[in-house]
Amino acid sequence: MCTRMKKILYLLACTSLLAACGAETQDSQNEAAHSHDMAKMYKNDQYALKDNEGLQPLTFPKVLQPTTSDGENVAYTLIAQKGTMIFMDGIKSETYGYNGDFLGPTIRLKKGQHVAITLKNDLDEPTTFHWHGLEVAGDVADGGPHHTIKAGQTTTIHFTVNQDAATLWYHPHPMGSTAKQVYKGLAGLMYIEDSYSENLDLPNNYGKNDLPLILQDRTFIDGKIQYEDVANTMSTLGDTVMINGKVNPKLTVAKEKIRLRILNGSNALTYQLQFNNHMKFQLLATDGGFLNTATQMKKLSLSPGERAEILVDLSAVKNSTITLMNGDTKLLPIDLTGEQHVASTSSNQLNDRIIDENLRHKTPDKTITMEGTMNKLVLNGQSFDDKRIDFKQKQGVTEVWEIENAISDEGAMAHPFHIHGTQFAVLSVDGQEPPANLQGLKDTILVQPNQKIRIAVHFKEKGLYMFHCHILEHEDAGMMGQIKVD
Repeated sequence: MCTRMKKILYLLACTSLLAACGAETQDSQNEAAHSHDMAKMYKNDQYALKDNEGLQPLTFPKVLQPTTSDGENVAYTLIAQKGTMIFMDGIKSETYGYNGDFLGPTIRLKKGQHVAITLKNDLDEPTTFHWHGLEVAGDVADGGPHHTIKAGQTTTIHFTVNQDAATLWYHPHPMGSTAKQVYKGLAGLMYIEDSYSENLDLPNNYGKNDLPLILQDRTFIDGKIQYEDVANTMSTLGDTVMINGKVNPKLTVAKEKIRLRILNGSNALTYQLQFNNHMKFQLLATDGGFLNTATQMKKLSLSPGERAEILVDLSAVKNSTITLMNGDTKLLPIDLTGEQHVASTSSNQLNDRIIDENLRHKTPDKTITMEGTMNKLVLNGQSFDDKRIDFKQKQGVTEVWEIENAISDEGAMAHPFHIHGTQFAVLSVDGQEPPANLQGLKDTILVQPNQKIRIAVHFKEKGLYMFHCHILEHEDAGMMGQIKVD
């Protein structure tokens, strides 16, 4: 790609992202604002996602089988490797994958299990294995940039699953190379299950009515994935949606209730999800697990790194097709002529989590100011330094953090804020009670320009953990800090 074209793409991405606003809208009084934001989100046609034409069946990641299993003790092997994929027009792309050519298998764990995972790096470059949303010891198993595995090396991590049911994910986290390695295919899902979740009356037939959707966007150059030709520090956006590694996929299901576990695995894009008939669906869970009660909604905003589980009742849909949309763009055509599976009638009561109300009125223990525009990608005015400890916190002690997205002279853009090794509770958004979709546990939250969000942060384990913007190019550029928990 010529230098002039790369500069044009860079400027278009900056214009689009600086204008974007991915705020969640919950009720009718926010509908007009949402429509206005959506119109701005893809201001330039260059970065408008193309409609998904639904040309091939959607497939789902395989479930990783344990290498050994003995009661509560279970072991797995995961290999980061090079691969080759054909995404379009018979053209081969050089890719990365876990235990395969592109993306990785779904790892299913259960609360209380003692887990050993052998991690092998068959790439030609260093990588890490980060368990996004998993509450594990920071110095042992988290997989941040300090836990580099060199090319050709193998290591084994051990941990005990000590959190409730949730949909998590895993991806690489090497300093300066995370964006490229994820873009080339390194990402996969991890399910945590427990006895409570297994007894909920929800769709749970994997790949049939309990369906994982890994949303990603790519720009293909001459039919190939070539990160270096499209990358820019501000954020790498694509014009083609991929779901579970497929281009132009179509989902076929019956007219019944289905459960969608949605991961935003994109480098930078925030999705605005809705159905083309504007039907309601129920939000069941966010990053860290189930909400207390299912919440009805028509639109869902999902920023990079966030997950959501939704229950969609297709039984009353009159047509034989429906489409999951990203704003006005066709994201996933759904054919409603599939095989019927076990019916489900879920209860609205899903969890019983309680927040200490005193935390809502507590003075913040820590404050973080995010500044991220063309020439400045910093937290609290500083770029990442792996030799600097930015914060300290005691294991098992809940602290209040205030996250602010500052507007600088260069402007501002929305940033998804992520903390390793914990699931936090959202206490307030600009001093107000958080909307229903933010009342579950989170590990990633989108912070709008000039917005202040307070969260209650509690670490179950000890170690060194990262906190950063989850636009992958931003964390690679140093929009990251670290906290020592002891």
